[in-house]
Amino acid sequence: MSELTAEMITDKNNLFHFVGIKGSGMSSLAMILHEKGYKVQGSDVEKYFFTQRDLEKAGVPIYPFAAENIKPGMIVIAGNAFPDTHEEIQEAFHLDVPVIRYHDFLGKFIEPYTSIAVTGSHGKTSTTGLLAHVLTGVAKTSYLIGDGTGHGDPSAQFFAFEACEYRRHFLAYSPDYAIMTNIDFDHPDYYTSIEDVYNAFQTMATQVKKAIFAYGDDVYLRKLKTETPIYYYGLNETDDIYATNIERTTEGSAFDVYHKKDFVGHFVLPAFGKHNILNALGVIAVAYFEKLDMKEVAAEMLSFKGVKRRFSEKKVADMIIVDDYAHHPAEIKATIDAARQKYPEKEVIAVFQPHTFSRTIALLDEFAQALDEADKVYLCDIFSSAREKSGAVKIEDLGAKVIKGGQVITEENVSPLLDYHDSVMIFMGAGDVQKFEKAYEDLLSTNTHNVL
Repeated sequence: MSELTAEMITDKNNLFHFVGIKGSGMSSLAMILHEKGYKVQGSDVEKYFFTQRDLEKAGVPIYPFAAENIKPGMIVIAGNAFPDTHEEIQEAFHLDVPVIRYHDFLGKFIEPYTSIAVTGSHGKTSTTGLLAHVLTGVAKTSYLIGDGTGHGDPSAQFFAFEACEYRRHFLAYSPDYAIMTNIDFDHPDYYTSIEDVYNAFQTMATQVKKAIFAYGDDVYLRKLKTETPIYYYGLNETDDIYATNIERTTEGSAFDVYHKKDFVGHFVLPAFGKHNILNALGVIAVAYFEKLDMKEVAAEMLSFKGVKRRFSEKKVADMIIVDDYAHHPAEIKATIDAARQKYPEKEVIAVFQPHTFSRTIALLDEFAQALDEADKVYLCDIFSSAREKSGAVKIEDLGAKVIKGGQVITEENVSPLLDYHDSVMIFMGAGDVQKFEKAYEDLLSTNTHNVL
């Protein structure tokens, strides 16, 4: 890998080629560079991904993977999913073209800005989305969100971005601020234990320059030790920043926020679930400590529409269909909680596709317990990532532990889902669970028993 210099970033004549441009972080970064006036192109597999839509609309060229894409004089940004043996990276080495990993490039790129990293085992994307939305409304802001959304303001003051802990990639960053939502055991294909995850976050904490805002009820976040001040947020008056007078309705959540005894403001968030109140507290804390106008912050929060694949909903026939990225037990519980808040009178059906064999076997019991928060559970075959081809667990093993059903459905036969009417059907997973959702929607739309 090559060393990234300041000149590489400041020279707008450089052509940046993204290996794996359809990746969520990669597509976001490509959009940021494009909007800031850089020359950008990329390559990926030919399969369609929702992350490519904004790039195509912006006119960013996307090519199928091929060694011929690499030309002398360009700078290659390599997605973390692709090893050094990838044909394009090999060609770059052969032509002596600089190759920089995504996280290393981003770590250098954020240096001129007041940077805010959002990290944690869960809630990164939703929190980054809210932070980006709020900051953009009150100040010049660039942002990178893990749902494939990126925006590069040429005169930005702030840079809000999602910082992923996988393989300790976030240790490439030294941000001014960090929001830490939680520390939980995930990515068992890399981390060996919850203590190993904590160790990574502890190291990250020492790299934050101005302040850390961390969820106060998380026992591991409470153990962090750093010279940088840590302010804990939550729902208790013992937290540094806390929400009180909370009202959760079918329209969203309203609450007052205090910093110790000082009133910060009244906020209304058109999002659902306790986790979204906590996410909002992290965002409010950043704005408050940057001395932004809190009335403006509250006004911006009112218009937040959410992020891609986080409780994205539509109505088909008499059913509410929700698409959500939830792929960890904690996220499944949060999504079902949000559905209960918004639709308290409706039955909630969960359709879940586990993501990776290693995560499924490591958290088998926890998955079953989380899914049982729904009224009925259906399962799809385990989605295997490029990192693993097989595992010592089958979807039926999870189904046997689920109390509220656990029947396995296939893309070719989702007809058991037609048994439900005037209910909430939640499709959850980080793989390709959308194909099951589409099959269900098609069946629902054409079924003569449903009134359209």
